[in-house]
Amino acid sequence: MILNAIAAKLKSRSKHDFRGRHFEAALIVQAVSWYLRYPLSYRAIDEHGAPVDFLLSARRDLDAAKRFFRKMLDDQPLLVPDQIGTNAAAPYPPAIVATRKAGLLARTPVHYVTKHLQQGIESDHFRLKKNMSRNGGFRSFHTARRTIQGFGFAGAWTVREQNQLRAHCFGLSAANKA
Repeated sequence: MILNAIAAKLKSRSKHDFRGRHFEAALIVQAVSWYLRYPLSYRAIDEHGAPVDFLLSARRDLDAAKRFFRKMLDDQPLLVPDQIGTNAAAPYPPAIVATRKAGLLARTPVHYVTKHLQQGIESDHFRLKKNMSRNGGFRSFHTARRTIQGFGFAGAWTVREQNQLRAHCFGLSAANKA
């Protein structure tokens, strides 16, 4: 009952947020409610807005920021940034210095602080966070991490490509043929 009300609110207020992508309404509601419940997620994008890596954390502190930079640069060593844009959270500058001292950054990148509307990473979901009240969501970080990975995997594809994959994997005819 509550899930249907939230899904209706999502459909009416954020029609353009998921344009060209097809997700079940319940999955969108779960992911957004998780973001509202645990807003401390670190995500990295490249200069084109494509996601590079993410980390879920229960706290926004120096250890979590260091862990995120270490995870991102260990997983993607060729994507060492020249510029790092963050919000105004205090742990970022010391974490960048610590990452530089650890040898993961070849040189000190330019660190700039921007408002969330100017960052591609925040502007992809700020409309949903603004319009929804806090309510229940995922029960564990593991479930949330797996779902967010699914969003990242399926979100890069158009609806047609998702239908073709679904048809191929399950032996079904492709839905919504044009």
